[in-house]
Amino acid sequence: MADIKREIERKYESDDSGLPDLTRVPGVAAVLDKGVVHLDATYHDTADERLAASAVTLRRRTGGSDAGWHLKLPVAPGVRDEIRAPLSDTLPAELTALVRSRVRDGELLPLVRLRSDREVRHLVDTDGRLLAEVSVDTVHAERLTGSGGTAQWTEIEVELADDADPAFLDKVDKRLRKAGVRPAPAASKLARALTETAPGGQARAHGPRAPRKPATAGDHVLAYVRAQRDALVALDPAVRQDTPDSVHRMRVATRRLRSTFRSYRALLDREVTDPIGTDLKWLAGELGRDRDQEVLAERLRSALDDLPAPLVSGPVADRLTAWSGTAHHTAHGRLTGVLDSRRYLTLLDTLDAVLADPPLREKAGAAPGKPLAKAVRKDFDRLAGLVGRALGLPPGEDRDTALHEARKKTKRTRYAAEAAAPALGTPAKDLVKSMKSLQSLLGDHQDSVMARRTLRELSAVAHAAGDSAFTYGVLYAREERRAELAENALPEAWETITEDTAL
Repeated sequence: MADIKREIERKYESDDSGLPDLTRVPGVAAVLDKGVVHLDATYHDTADERLAASAVTLRRRTGGSDAGWHLKLPVAPGVRDEIRAPLSDTLPAELTALVRSRVRDGELLPLVRLRSDREVRHLVDTDGRLLAEVSVDTVHAERLTGSGGTAQWTEIEVELADDADPAFLDKVDKRLRKAGVRPAPAASKLARALTETAPGGQARAHGPRAPRKPATAGDHVLAYVRAQRDALVALDPAVRQDTPDSVHRMRVATRRLRSTFRSYRALLDREVTDPIGTDLKWLAGELGRDRDQEVLAERLRSALDDLPAPLVSGPVADRLTAWSGTAHHTAHGRLTGVLDSRRYLTLLDTLDAVLADPPLREKAGAAPGKPLAKAVRKDFDRLAGLVGRALGLPPGEDRDTALHEARKKTKRTRYAAEAAAPALGTPAKDLVKSMKSLQSLLGDHQDSVMARRTLRELSAVAHAAGDSAFTYGVLYAREERRAELAENALPEAWETITEDTAL
């Protein structure tokens, strides 16, 4: 079973002078020599180095206290999540699954071997508590494919101790820089090894590339598409691990992509993007099976917690927990299968192809102002029609449906404005804020509709089991009131939005 460790570290160049006196770092009471460790790691990647291009590393390492398989996923500069699996002769299935969104049909091969002699020191405070581990690594790198090039260097690595204050690394950094030590030229040992052992000097770029500044209307739309594609790929491992909020974020990225293809049809060829939109709708639906369940469960638990004790009759909390737990387990198992499916992996390939060879129409080459503003305004006008229709209906199922449609159009308008904001500036950013506010209002209404439906089902189950259904009725009435308040607030909220919209 794999486990996860948050790794926060910084790397520096090293020469023959070794480490400066680190007892002068504020907070450090002693520097403890922990001896030398011999490490031997083999890094796996595809032949075209797809993992390295995303700053992801997958290795099998022996030596030290954590021998085994290690997968490192980037979180932020200098911060990675290290997912570990026991030492074995073959790639662990639980780790290969976590890189599938990046590897897809590619074969993982041993590309580089790094052997390191690591001199370890612990920085501790007056209580003997570990603040950071500092190591001086003498590294020998050997490429295992192609020409079999080699390289050797020495570097200093400072890794923050578990639960220590990240600001402590700034204090160590200040001391090292004052002593003439400079940051390492590469973000990781692997990145440096791949560069310095590349055959014929043909090193690939490692880590995310800085995006080109958008110039045309098409550039701005593609930049937004690229950001959402990257989010899908990056969130895939978190969804597989059932990380909180990951399903929601992945679903949002999926919806943003689909909305962008629909909103900017004047700039992108529909014959290419419409089929992609169909697959994105499918993926959003599969993600929604888990996410909708999660939202409902949180809402109902919170509502139950808010009830005075005399209004809680029967094992309501236990029944709610059983309902949400069983449904979540089933939904997550299904979702993992979706992420392994041919349809999903082909969708990722197709998005890559769209970005590599964009299906741009003639208008996409124009300056961004007019085309982007026109697309956003078109979505906003359609939203206005939906809101007006909903407000004209009496309370009931038809109005609930109309408000739900307005909510979906609100999201589309918001995403269109997000894509245009870098080009259109303040008016688009203001519209994004307005759409977020409206989306929240309409979302609360729709959540109430779904909560009442679930409460009716749970009430029927409780009644059939001989339990009291009283509390479900109380919760239902409160949800009905929440929906009424949202409907009453909508006219004024919409009037404010229309008055403030400058696009």
